[in-house]
Amino acid sequence: MSENKKINTCDFPTTINECENKPHKPNVSLGKIVTKVPVVLAELTLQVNLDACIKFPEPVLEIKDVKKHVKLVQCRLLLPTNKLFIKGFVRKNIQYASPSKEIHESTHKSVSSDIHSLTVDVPFHCVTEIKHFLTNPVMPEVNKRQEFDFLISKPLPSGFPEKDEFQSSDLSQFHQESTQFYNELPFCELISSQIIEWDEAINRTHIPADAPLEEGYFTELEEKMVLDIKLKVLQNQQVRVCSTTNDDCDHHDESDDNDDYKCY
Repeated sequence: MSENKKINTCDFPTTINECENKPHKPNVSLGKIVTKVPVVLAELTLQVNLDACIKFPEPVLEIKDVKKHVKLVQCRLLLPTNKLFIKGFVRKNIQYASPSKEIHESTHKSVSSDIHSLTVDVPFHCVTEIKHFLTNPVMPEVNKRQEFDFLISKPLPSGFPEKDEFQSSDLSQFHQESTQFYNELPFCELISSQIIEWDEAINRTHIPADAPLEEGYFTELEEKMVLDIKLKVLQNQQVRVCSTTNDDCDHHDESDDNDDYKCY
């Protein structure tokens, strides 16, 4: 074998041997613990109605298949109004048959066509109000800014009584105390989606020449969709977790074969 020839490991079958593992008892803190975890504020289903027109770059004989994916690009809970703003797209991959450009390829018994595909994004956006929370959100703290001044005293110019003096704040100085809060922003997780759609050609014409009966093509498609989106609204919050010790677990012998005990 030549020294410069490289061996591809994918050319040889690989045998995977079983390896053993040993469980470890994790180190945990006992008692009253404060932790920061995502808390579910609400779980809801939104219904969005869509009406769009799709234009194809070439004549379409018929739709063969449509694959859809929901893409959520914005889910923002505006506190303290409890309004949830949703924005996204429905990605549609449409596979269709397009009649051949050569007219003589179509006869009274058949129509020649090619399989093509078109991918489009159908946008949607809506606003809904969350009326019932599973867990109340932590309202954002408002930033504070306050100005303060110092008293200055100065003698008055001529023309004023000698015992009087000018008292005010110094315009050449600026003093301020500001406080900023970095609040936890609620976020969403997409759980599932369901789409019911109706697609209908709006400019269908018959194929010229000697084509089979009722065969035609179109370039524009009007679709109506009802989109149901199920999602969770969450927020990172500090929660208290309580745990207690278990004497039976602390004194458990690892050599004991009885595994019917549990610790909580």
